[in-house]
Amino acid sequence: MIDLSRDPLEVAPELLGAVLCHDGVALRLTEVEAYRGGDDPASHAFRGVTPRTRVMFGPSAHLYVYLSYGIHLAANIVCGSDGTAGAVLLRAGEVVAGHELARGRRAAGRRPDAPPVPDHLLAKGPGCVGQALGLSLADSGAVVEQSDQAAPAPAHGSFLLLDGRRPVRTASGPRVGVSQAADHPWRFWEAGSPTVSSYSRSRRAAPPQGPL
Repeated sequence: MIDLSRDPLEVAPELLGAVLCHDGVALRLTEVEAYRGGDDPASHAFRGVTPRTRVMFGPSAHLYVYLSYGIHLAANIVCGSDGTAGAVLLRAGEVVAGHELARGRRAAGRRPDAPPVPDHLLAKGPGCVGQALGLSLADSGAVVEQSDQAAPAPAHGSFLLLDGRRPVRTASGPRVGVSQAADHPWRFWEAGSPTVSSYSRSRRAAPPQGPL
């Protein structure tokens, strides 16, 4: 099992390959981003505790869910010691169980004649992760349980993190779309996976300090 009480930078690469299960869908994580608190201006917790970010300052192994761009729900796993903000954003994953359920959730809002979402796009990007897992803002603060066994599907509404197939190769680089601390190489992904999202630098970020 993964010790989520450590620094997000230590936890993030270890989450690659782990499987998060929720409401009939199991998602093997292939891309994550680490965010700290007071020393990370890209973090929602940078300016301190707010009603939205309070969960990030609480004990680890909880979910932090927020609305991105007023449209998409993004999921983070809270890391670090109690009272010190930190979280790992779940950027992308490979659906390993519940494909049709995830596909139905991803179809919401699309044209009726749109083709079915292919497997490798079901959870490609934070918003797609949220859709595939069927998240809501009410899930923020939910406990993330862990098991070192191939446990049965979790109860309705709960979240279960399981050991999974570790990536053969991993890579790291700058986080996607952040305008502050844009060059921190705190994004980690499974090299070569078609589920990993593309890198996009924020237009508001300062020019890069070196090769990305």
